[in-house]
Amino acid sequence: MGTNYVIRPETPADYAAVENLTREAFWNVYRPGAVEHFLLHRYRSLPDFVPELSQVLEAEGRIPGHILYSRAELHREDGAVLPILVFGPVSVLPEYQKRGYGAALIGHTLTEAAEAGFGAVVITGSPEYYRRFGFAEAKTLGISYDGVPRDEPTPYLQALELREGYLAGGPWVYRDPPGYVASDEDVDAFDARFPPKQKLRLPGQL
Repeated sequence: MGTNYVIRPETPADYAAVENLTREAFWNVYRPGAVEHFLLHRYRSLPDFVPELSQVLEAEGRIPGHILYSRAELHREDGAVLPILVFGPVSVLPEYQKRGYGAALIGHTLTEAAEAGFGAVVITGSPEYYRRFGFAEAKTLGISYDGVPRDEPTPYLQALELREGYLAGGPWVYRDPPGYVASDEDVDAFDARFPPKQKLRLPGQL
């Protein structure tokens, strides 16, 4: 990846391009079609959306990359709540993938999140990929996944402290924010705004 790119907060003028690139990035990857572009569209109107960290990457006169951040919470048995961040989707147009643009977006925004005073980030994703950014299996930091027995491994649940000791005081339970759940009917209605694409069931989908 060259250095001729810019990362900046998205603006309303970027919304259509960002939703399209997110659709292209995830189409038929995890399911037939995609849901991520709808979740992104809806999140901008939710109170947990963090606009200053939801950023685009510009390169070659285009916007080939984008990352979404939102607020979430960890919960403790005694009712204590700890505010955290989550990010995703991280979207890169297929023809721009494998160039390091996704990593650039993640690294840049994690630095900005730390500078802004946020305490920790929790995500679900590949341990091998996210280890490079300092993420560790959430269980090692006292965080379990809601609905999963505590003795069951959850290597895909990853956590990163942005402030040392922020996650002390657990054990904590992580719950997916409600904004990350969508009905097929809502997704299909939103997707009708875009040019038709063929939904395919492919090996490796969830």
